[in-house]
Amino acid sequence: MSELEKNPDTAAEELPPEALEDPLYFDPEPKEGAAAHIRSFPAAPEFQEALGYPGERPENWKEVVLDKMQDLRGKFRSFRLFLDICVKCGSCTDKCHYYMGTADPKNMPVGRQDLLRSVYRRYFTLPGKWFPSLVGARELTEEVLDEWYTYYFQCSECRRCSVYCPYGIDTAEITMAAREILDSVGVGMKYTNEIIGKVFKVGNNLGLPKPALESTLEDLEEEIEEDTGVKVRLPLDEPADILLVTPSADFFAEPHIDGLIGYAKVFHATGAKWTLSSYASEAANFAMFIGSYENMRRVALRIRKAAIDLGVKRIIIGECGHAWRAAYQFLNTLAGPFDFLDPNYPVPQHICEYTWDAIQQGKLRFNKEENDFYKMTFHDSCNVARASRMGDYPGGQFDIPRNIIKAVCNYYYDMPEGTIKEETLCCGGGGGLLTDDLMELRKKGGSPRMKALKHVAEEHGVNKMAAICAICKTQFSKIMPYFGFAMDDIMSVHQLVSNAIVLPGSIQEKELMEEEQEEKTPDAAE
Repeated sequence: MSELEKNPDTAAEELPPEALEDPLYFDPEPKEGAAAHIRSFPAAPEFQEALGYPGERPENWKEVVLDKMQDLRGKFRSFRLFLDICVKCGSCTDKCHYYMGTADPKNMPVGRQDLLRSVYRRYFTLPGKWFPSLVGARELTEEVLDEWYTYYFQCSECRRCSVYCPYGIDTAEITMAAREILDSVGVGMKYTNEIIGKVFKVGNNLGLPKPALESTLEDLEEEIEEDTGVKVRLPLDEPADILLVTPSADFFAEPHIDGLIGYAKVFHATGAKWTLSSYASEAANFAMFIGSYENMRRVALRIRKAAIDLGVKRIIIGECGHAWRAAYQFLNTLAGPFDFLDPNYPVPQHICEYTWDAIQQGKLRFNKEENDFYKMTFHDSCNVARASRMGDYPGGQFDIPRNIIKAVCNYYYDMPEGTIKEETLCCGGGGGLLTDDLMELRKKGGSPRMKALKHVAEEHGVNKMAAICAICKTQFSKIMPYFGFAMDDIMSVHQLVSNAIVLPGSIQEKELMEEEQEEKTPDAAE
């Protein structure tokens, strides 16, 4: 048993010296069943039924599973392809942060794929039907179903393994398919399915009703005015040019809410007419995590309806990694066409794209010294890094957030190569795993990123890490103390923007003008 497995609560102190020298170090010895005890809470019947799934496992569950697999084979060529073409080359084996953290071979990407592939071969391939033992095929049993539930909810769908696969097998798609199969026989996950149901009932993951949103936004307006002397509005359900759809965490907790303040200040400084929507008060789409395109569409259609009702010309997505993927990859096909929006802007647009455009056009003024307490690094969130783009060129999703940080901060340092950009390490809490019943897994899965952060902290004195994902920020604030960091050592990119921005007519602008005037005025003694 590795030191991290023995006591994940003291992970930072007990990592071996070589682990601290190499951010990608892990104990290479597989430990069969090391993560078998880690299980998420199952969904109650009412959470299943709200999404169109059975509340309990039907008597003919085996037939339903095989019918669902046949359905997926017919709908998605990728499902068949990914299950057929793996040659067990081993390129992916050490790329999963959960395998790096748990050493359980079933958390190797190929090992996790084989949990489903073995059943697929038994029932859908000729060799598996005739010679099952020779091709690794196995019968579908209750034990197999139970194993699927355990390990397919130990995958964050981060797609890091797919970067290294010479055949381009996307383990995330296999995980999504497996979760949809499980849901189809009443075996769903409480955390993901309960959250999706809240969106259908109220409009957001946290279940915040409109009065709560109104009260929160009013409080933030007062806070901004007290801090800056400028009345900055955070409008809700008002006709506007821009609809901002942001993760509901931005209304609720640190550091997310500081990012929301940053958005509002940017919109104010650019003179934008914008609004939030109480009906579509959630950018996240957890239905993507369970592979349900039908439920993804139900969530996406709320954004479309809000955009039409409010008469907007643009849709901008806030800081949320999988929300950006769901919008960037799926919004137009799930809820389009968006031909009622202004064709001069991308549909959708990321808040970082909007802010960077404004910076390039000289619309925003900053005092970078306001962030001089911080030596920053940046965590590339998986769904942004490997499943989307920003700007009009490949790699914009890497450059634009970093450009914004450098525009508002004097000190910035990247973490080591191999841990950033398209090779970025997952936070350990994505893919629907951000629940306390999986805290052991979250710590172990987040340990590779924490080691990379510790490396740059020791090399350059980095004391804060920024991210543009609500899940990442929540996950890091929870696990950072276990690795020797503080809960608030994770920040929103637009929190940094909020700190440094100088609004026209603000207290900060007056102070800068006074400082500039003092510098111009000759010293009286001279």
